[in-house]
Amino acid sequence: MSTEVLLLENETDIFNIFGNLDENIKLLESEYGVSIVCRGSEVKITGSEGDVARCRRALAVLKELSDKNQTITEQNVRYAVSMVEDNMESEIASLGDDCIAVSAKGRPIRPKTIGQKKYVDAIRKNTVVLGVGPAGTGKTYLAVSMAVSALRNKEISKIILTRPAVEAGEKLGFLPGDLQQKIDPYLRPLYDALYDMLGFETYAKYAEKGIIEIAPLAYMRGRTLDDSFIILDEAQNSTKEQMKMFLTRLGFNSKAVITGDITQVDLPFGKQSGLIDAMEVLKNIEGIGISELTHKDVVRNPIVQKIINAYEKRDGRVRRSETRRITKRTAGREK
Repeated sequence: MSTEVLLLENETDIFNIFGNLDENIKLLESEYGVSIVCRGSEVKITGSEGDVARCRRALAVLKELSDKNQTITEQNVRYAVSMVEDNMESEIASLGDDCIAVSAKGRPIRPKTIGQKKYVDAIRKNTVVLGVGPAGTGKTYLAVSMAVSALRNKEISKIILTRPAVEAGEKLGFLPGDLQQKIDPYLRPLYDALYDMLGFETYAKYAEKGIIEIAPLAYMRGRTLDDSFIILDEAQNSTKEQMKMFLTRLGFNSKAVITGDITQVDLPFGKQSGLIDAMEVLKNIEGIGISELTHKDVVRNPIVQKIINAYEKRDGRVRRSETRRITKRTAGREK
């Protein structure tokens, strides 16, 4: 058995790191198989030598985040554990320094993972960014946050948000109402992000003045978008032709962020995703960044990470099985 001690001299850090009813500490104890006891400013970790050392490193990461006024959540704890396993915990400290914007309720918006930080940095650096990753990695929300920040700083004069009007695997039939009411269900995630960042009243004022525009992708044809921050969401459901059309709308002093999950393509059979095609065609062009997020960047319920992992493992087995069948078939023909 081994024991290590971490000093937490700030009482606020102790309450923040331990969490409500010590839920964060219980999670660390479960992850590492150790015992964690707090006596005054001393946090004593007891267990096997390797587990104690890793747990102490994870606690040190949480302390750094707490010192930067971040509220420690279950997601922070799980992410600290995964980064310790990858020997990358030193990079987590920089997350607390990057405030993208402030929400309508005064909440600072920050990247919560290293992958998200790289995604945000790519948006700052490039004219066009392709943000690709599974559900729950904050692709759309962070892009909208960056757009609102640019608008508030008067770097651009208009935000344009668009997405393909493609149903997710089921036919909904004809929808009632006028054009706006028909397309609203497809654009709801964009509205949600804008309401959170601006509040409903401010959003409505900007929308009425044309400062914020939300429209289906088909309505982009023939336009030149100057002085704008343009976000194409759910881009995996655009065709190659639509993607080319969208990319060529970019005008002067404009920035485009294209987001999507290439594992959730809802296009008809035989249609290739414009996002997958663009990732290959545009990968070596200066001014265009490709940011790939993974299951480690998921900031929703922890079960979402497990679901994504399970599907990735299944899909990997299917691909390997298909490769073996093709190899055997080819070998048989050669004989």
